[in-house]
Amino acid sequence: MFTLAEVASLNDIQPTYRILKPWWDVFMDYLAVVMLMVAIFAGTMQLTKDQVVCLPVLQSTVNSKAQTGTSGKADFTTVETTTGQGEAASVRTVSFGSAPTVTPDIPLSRATSSQYQPTESGQELKKEQKDSSGRKTNLDFQQYVFINQMCYHLALPWYSKYFPYLVLIHTIILIVSSNFWFKYPKTCSKIEHFVSILGKCFESPWTTKALSETACEDSEENKQRLTGAQSLPKYVSTSSDEGSPSASTPMITKSGFKFSADKPMIEVPSVTILDKKDGEQAKALFEKVRKFRAHVEDSDLIYKLYVGQTVIKTVKFIFILCYTANFVNTISFEHICNPKVEHLIGYTQFECTHNMAYMLKKLLISYISLICVYGFICLYTLFWLFRIPLKEYSFEKVREESSFSDIPDVKNDFAFLLHMVDQYDQLYSKRFGVFLSEVSENKLREISLNHEWTFEKLRQHVSRNAQDKQELHLFMLSGVPDAVFDLTDLDVLKLELIPEAKIPAKISQMTNLQELHLCHCPAKVEQTAFSFLRDHLRCLHVKFTDVAEIPAWVYLLKNLRELYLIGNLNSENNKMIGLESLRELRHLKILHVKSNLTKIPPNITDVAPHLTKLVIHNDGTKLVVLNSLKKMTNVAELELQNCELERIPHAIFSLSNLQELDLKSNSIRTIEEIISFQHLKRLTCLKLWHNKIVNIPSSITYIKNLESLYLSNNKLESLPAAVFSLQKLRCLDVSYNSIALIPVEIGLLQNLQHFHITGNKVDVLPKQLFKCVKLRTLSLGQNCITSIPDKVSQLLQLTHLELKGNCLDRLPATLGQCQLLRKSGLVVEDHLFDALPSEVKEVLNQDTSIPFANGI
Repeated sequence: MFTLAEVASLNDIQPTYRILKPWWDVFMDYLAVVMLMVAIFAGTMQLTKDQVVCLPVLQSTVNSKAQTGTSGKADFTTVETTTGQGEAASVRTVSFGSAPTVTPDIPLSRATSSQYQPTESGQELKKEQKDSSGRKTNLDFQQYVFINQMCYHLALPWYSKYFPYLVLIHTIILIVSSNFWFKYPKTCSKIEHFVSILGKCFESPWTTKALSETACEDSEENKQRLTGAQSLPKYVSTSSDEGSPSASTPMITKSGFKFSADKPMIEVPSVTILDKKDGEQAKALFEKVRKFRAHVEDSDLIYKLYVGQTVIKTVKFIFILCYTANFVNTISFEHICNPKVEHLIGYTQFECTHNMAYMLKKLLISYISLICVYGFICLYTLFWLFRIPLKEYSFEKVREESSFSDIPDVKNDFAFLLHMVDQYDQLYSKRFGVFLSEVSENKLREISLNHEWTFEKLRQHVSRNAQDKQELHLFMLSGVPDAVFDLTDLDVLKLELIPEAKIPAKISQMTNLQELHLCHCPAKVEQTAFSFLRDHLRCLHVKFTDVAEIPAWVYLLKNLRELYLIGNLNSENNKMIGLESLRELRHLKILHVKSNLTKIPPNITDVAPHLTKLVIHNDGTKLVVLNSLKKMTNVAELELQNCELERIPHAIFSLSNLQELDLKSNSIRTIEEIISFQHLKRLTCLKLWHNKIVNIPSSITYIKNLESLYLSNNKLESLPAAVFSLQKLRCLDVSYNSIALIPVEIGLLQNLQHFHITGNKVDVLPKQLFKCVKLRTLSLGQNCITSIPDKVSQLLQLTHLELKGNCLDRLPATLGQCQLLRKSGLVVEDHLFDALPSEVKEVLNQDTSIPFANGI
């Protein structure tokens, strides 16, 4: 037999799950407990008191029953038997009429045989009693016990014997069916996670604060509507309406308020600052809710399992009711038993009484009443399950009662769990909806962000860049702190990896701001802020992964001078590029595109007349179509890097105003077309580095105005004399080639200031090299040079000398005569420097004491 504690453990669930138990589940749990008590009570009574008592039915008595109605006399025999453990058994016979007499000392078999010998005389009976000898065995008692046991199993209906056990089994099945969804692993984990999150959301201080702010905003909005209060002064654009953003331009809109140039922003004062710990917990809850929703909304297993277990309980109720109604009448106090043991007892029929019949029948009626109530509740549950679509849940009421109009409707198991929670208390769902709202999450981020990034902290992060401008770089924040816009003297603002960046109207206070960086930051701007940026911003850097991240308002900044676009702009997305809108950028001078273009977009020619510098840095994608370059007549600087060019594009030769050409990191093998550069009268800088050029054609002499020539990282083996006919050449870089000899004609370059031949095979330095007295930088490292001539002292303007990586044994002492050369500009092995005379080292070390002298 089960103990009550063992059976009750089947219904033991975590107390926190009670919020998912609607009233019908709770009521059915109590009914199950009552049915369990009925089963235990009936089982206990059956174990302790369940008996049947059987007496034989005499044949003469049976025959006399037919004569009772006519003679009016009743001849019957009454036999009383008492059974029990450890008690003596006695048989008392009361005889009427001609019925035989059975004494206690004569077994039931002897008494039975006397019925068939009624003519024997009393003397013979006494004689037989005197002749009997031996021990008394109480065989008559054993015979009655035997008959009682046999008739208990043969005559008593099975339902009377197993009723308590059936009730117990049925109750256990109903209890398991009611709580199976709390125990099944695939649903238990989701339910446990949901209950945990729901409890934390309900108790989170942010929930109360968000709802309080909602009420505050509602009252503030009503107040503004009634009193017509004015907001903060707004920036007034001095330009016309031309270039205003279209309806598709991403501008900030807030719930309850709209911002435009005519209707400025209304700022609602924030209520109490949220504790840092509470803020972090609330942030974690938003993330948990987001992940839980994505995990649970993709299936409806919990809903199907709950429906399934409810159907099982209903079917179980119908089954129990059907078969119980048939067997309720079989429970009777009297039963006729025919054990077929006449050869042992002498009787063929017995009449038995079941002493528990009355109690079992009452318990059965009670059980049927309970199961009927249980079944009606199951039917109501099914009606509730199919009456409304429980796999959809709408927060419409919550949206109406709060300012969080963006709370999304949910579906599948997430919706079902919320429906179940509503049966417990609808306040749970309302407070839980706060953590489904992006507006609520953004408010939390803003409060936490502004609390952490104060004006003083931001001021500490302001630095001076290479252009001596005040710069602020914000990286991986949840938004842009409000205090940023109080830094009115800021020149450069960098926003990197800030997905929810918003630029409010307060940016109009930053009158010095001219440069803005948006690195993976699709910032949204308010109307007033856009008007300010349109008129004041001069330089904009946009780094993105997908072209859709480029804010549409970028192409409407008509006073923009420099635009840097870094990201994926392949041919498939070229149609999406807003470059066709660049026609609005009438003052754009510099366009820098670092991407994977296969052609220069034709629409870029809309701004071609204004451009003075065009930079295209590809990622190795071959740039094929370059015809659009011909229209860029005002371009002075052109960079086509890593574009897999095999020859110098002919379209370049049409750029009459070109001053600097950079074709770095391409696949150019020959530069025979270089003769065409003679038409580019203004070309002063030619960069052909990091290519595969084998030789330099003599036609390079026609580029008379060339001042800088970069041919490093190619495959040159020699330098033709034609190179040294470029009298205006000031910088020559042929590093990292295979050049073995420096021609003596290098002495003709009297204006040469920078000569780089690092990483070649040079072993001897010609004396004519030191006739280039204007040399300031001389890079001779990683060659095979064995000695440095003393004539190095002629280079009086030399400030940088690289000799490291050669085969030098010593350095000339004449290095001390190079007046501008210091140790910091001398790149050489330490042992060679240490071998110099002390007076030379003292001269070269003067640079260490100069700062102190200047300081004094």
